[in-house]
Amino acid sequence: MNAHAFAFAGTTLHALGSGALYWPEQRLLTVSDLHLGKSERIARRSGLQLPPYETTETLSRLEADIEATGAAQVLCLGDSFDDLAAAHSLTEEEVLWLTRLQAGRRWIWVEGNHDPGPLALGGEHLAVLSLGPLTFRHIAAPGASAEVSGHYHPKASLSARGRSITRPCFLFDGDRLILPAYGAYTGGLRSRDPELCTLMRPGALAILTGTTPRAIPMPR
Repeated sequence: MNAHAFAFAGTTLHALGSGALYWPEQRLLTVSDLHLGKSERIARRSGLQLPPYETTETLSRLEADIEATGAAQVLCLGDSFDDLAAAHSLTEEEVLWLTRLQAGRRWIWVEGNHDPGPLALGGEHLAVLSLGPLTFRHIAAPGASAEVSGHYHPKASLSARGRSITRPCFLFDGDRLILPAYGAYTGGLRSRDPELCTLMRPGALAILTGTTPRAIPMPR
């Protein structure tokens, strides 16, 4: 399993190359911003037809991460669906796939700004989850500490050997951890964006996703 282990708020967490976060002590796998059904939502609202394969790709990677970690708990940290109509438009095969992934483990849906409110897809539905020393919510709260969130889809760039590589990334400092977007059809916000620079303290790190996750000073 390709992962970068790091300490946060008295815990040891693993940032996976896929963009998932694993907490071995709790056997908890966390993913944020799956945005399942995005192609359906874009077609419904704009008429633009995109290849409708992002849900299959995202669920395939999620299943692989569950198997690789042996997770007993899975936390979807908001914006799991591109909107509530997209959640209702999942195919029967996709709903059954989710049901199989949920079987035998605790599954928690945290509400996001795209998918507020409970969904009829099994599992627990929460606005915020507190577990051990950590608090999980979709959008970072001002003044929070020991907080894990998503929402911003952070990305960072690394220059090496005359070329620049941009990848989704985790951002963390002593107070907060922001996860990258996990979904196949998701854009990103550069770590240099003023909003992220305001949220993250000086000295924050970025963990770039990919084959070999690595931590670098957060580009500002």
